[in-house]
Amino acid sequence: MSALQIVAAVICVVITVIGVSLLVRAVAQMVARFKVGAPEKRTDNPGARTVTLLREFLGHTRMSRLPIVAVAHWFTMISFGILFFTLVTAYGQIFNPDFTLPIIGTFAPWEWLTEFMAWTGFLGICWLIWNRRKNHPGRSAGKDGRKSRFFGSSFWQAYYVEFTIFGVGLCIVSLRALEYALGRVDGSHHASVLHFPMTFFLGKPFESIGKDGLEQLIVVIAAIKILISMAWMITISLNTTMGVAWHRFLAFPNIWFKRNADGRTALGAAKPMMVDGEPLKDVEELELDEDTVLGVGKVEDFTWKGLLDFSTCTECGRCQSQCPAWNTEKPLSPKLLMMTLRDHSAAKAPFLQAAAAASGPVDEKGLPTVADHSGVDLLRTPLIGSTSYDIANPLTAYNPAGTAANGDAAGAIIDEDVLWSCTTCGACVEQCPVDIEHVDHIVDMRRYQTLIESAFPTELAGLFKNLENKSNPWGMSARARLEWAKGLPFDVKVIGSDVESADEVEWLFWVGCAGAYEDRAKKTTRAVAELLHTAGVDFAVLGDGESCTGDPARRAGNEILFQMLAGQNVATLNEAKAKKIVVTCAHCFNTIKNEYPQIGGEYEVVHHTQLLNRLVREKKLTPVAAPEEFTQQPKDKSGAASTGKSVTYHDPCYLGRHNQVYAPPRELIASLPGVEYKEMERSGEKSFCCGAGGARMWMEEKLGERINLNRTKEAVATGADRIAIGCPFCRVMMTDGLTAEQSDGNAREEVEVVDVANMLLAAVRRGENTKTVDKGATQTV
Repeated sequence: MSALQIVAAVICVVITVIGVSLLVRAVAQMVARFKVGAPEKRTDNPGARTVTLLREFLGHTRMSRLPIVAVAHWFTMISFGILFFTLVTAYGQIFNPDFTLPIIGTFAPWEWLTEFMAWTGFLGICWLIWNRRKNHPGRSAGKDGRKSRFFGSSFWQAYYVEFTIFGVGLCIVSLRALEYALGRVDGSHHASVLHFPMTFFLGKPFESIGKDGLEQLIVVIAAIKILISMAWMITISLNTTMGVAWHRFLAFPNIWFKRNADGRTALGAAKPMMVDGEPLKDVEELELDEDTVLGVGKVEDFTWKGLLDFSTCTECGRCQSQCPAWNTEKPLSPKLLMMTLRDHSAAKAPFLQAAAAASGPVDEKGLPTVADHSGVDLLRTPLIGSTSYDIANPLTAYNPAGTAANGDAAGAIIDEDVLWSCTTCGACVEQCPVDIEHVDHIVDMRRYQTLIESAFPTELAGLFKNLENKSNPWGMSARARLEWAKGLPFDVKVIGSDVESADEVEWLFWVGCAGAYEDRAKKTTRAVAELLHTAGVDFAVLGDGESCTGDPARRAGNEILFQMLAGQNVATLNEAKAKKIVVTCAHCFNTIKNEYPQIGGEYEVVHHTQLLNRLVREKKLTPVAAPEEFTQQPKDKSGAASTGKSVTYHDPCYLGRHNQVYAPPRELIASLPGVEYKEMERSGEKSFCCGAGGARMWMEEKLGERINLNRTKEAVATGADRIAIGCPFCRVMMTDGLTAEQSDGNAREEVEVVDVANMLLAAVRRGENTKTVDKGATQTV
């Protein structure tokens, strides 16, 4: 061995030993940190979980929301695994520049794959670096570039990881070129285009260096490659919160342990509240003692899966870019929330572990008197509270170390406005490429604030009182639940009076609180009832037997109230022998369909747009085009519905993202003759929230721009005459937004917000009102 080889070998061996040792220690630290979390069972159906992991990993299904990024990331990711063998080769080349791996080292197909992945991985990381620079906050809109999805991300970490991959890729391509040149100088038959199809042209110029020069160059570049790789290993080992690096390892278990083994996102049903490691299914069985934890009040109250979620965050900002709260200048960023919880858990875990192992002095609450290096007692700093943040600087709403910007103790780790800004729309969960369950974590923190601290927005006190006393958010009498049916040209059957049970009808029509009490929603309820009657569908309602499904209570964190309301409804539905339920409210639809099974309520539940679309396809309902003079009228005041020449559709979050119902409403609109459909830019899985979810319907929106105004402006910008919706919450929010826009002169007076069912009813009524005047001629009356 030459002196160069000896020096390179010593340096590389030493740094490798250091790197591997630190990596082992880092992994142990992270595992210990996750163990601090509460228990949770996530090992059901391992076969399906493995299939889901392989599908998401190899198919990049979660990354596909940004197709070009997905392609670049796929090649970069796959190359990391395949090109690991080039690192093994580099170690051999330190001692012998001619070294190749046994068997596969000169196997042509393997060499083709190696060179292909080296080039594509290299080009992929180049594109990702450029993309990060292009979308840098310094080049983006908003104060300090907050419109960039990378706002708040750690740039030095991201650039370090990206340039590490860039450097390794450059070394691999260079080594392959030099290996070709050395082989040509040695006269090896292996040095041919067959074995070096994508690097031979780079190696040709180096043949003139000669054998000794080529061997020394190979040793130097192999050593550089090893040093780059080991420096990266040391860096991430010393920074266990470096999510942009650790996600390449943690993403695999995080995907495998995701909530739904079949691959569905953690949307639809809210995760049940965990009590002593078990999901709460019956509030009557809840036994409270001083050690019982309801929700999440401290970072260690999160389950181990929650702590894994936080550490897996890649800081890519896809969640942030889609979040309606963040896009309307509120402090909530799902990304910043995950990063803060990750950093806070990492800072606090050592003290929790030390406290558990020590028997030192404790305070009146039984907490050990341990403080961190800055003098702030992380064991006592509340997770949620006031951080006295600056609304113009949202980063000040997050204090993972428990310190304020001036170094003093902060009131809390996360500001309460962050927590209560969430609409639980699910955009963050839908966009996350590594299956982080943001909404579940937010709801869990709300549960603690509501049930233990009674620290919730004051407006929710009225909501809870109405739900407790009157079983509906409006505080209306149960006797008024059937007033919507007054004046209908047919009788609406009521279970318990007109029919004994739901067995005697085809469908149970769940009207919902909004459909029974809210004036705008009543029109939808009547429209659906008329359409079902016209189509010959036999249905019945529960009348005053209905109560609120509990959705707003659960999303606001009042799990106990939800359990009481849901338990009452499930008992009523089971007693009524309900099997098939049609619902007009997206929130009722989601709750009965996805959450009632958690407490013993198993039903076939469809949204009214699904059932009506089915009836149109079966020709049981026939929409007819409106005459020209009718579509030119500003609004239809008949009470039937409104129609217009053009329509845009707003996806309700709890119908679309939470339940993947996108096509039926659009197909219904498409079935309306003479109506032009205009899609909003943010639609489908990227639809923007109306602002009513997460119990926000009953809270004042005091920060930033109103979410419903933001969405209404987008709908108005399409130029459509009608804004179609499929949820009463959306109708209220979009109507209020439209009224504001019209009063400001930003929207035409003839624009109207209507439910899809109202539009269909208008078209069907036109068909019914058409009569024969003379042979071969018809007239609309």
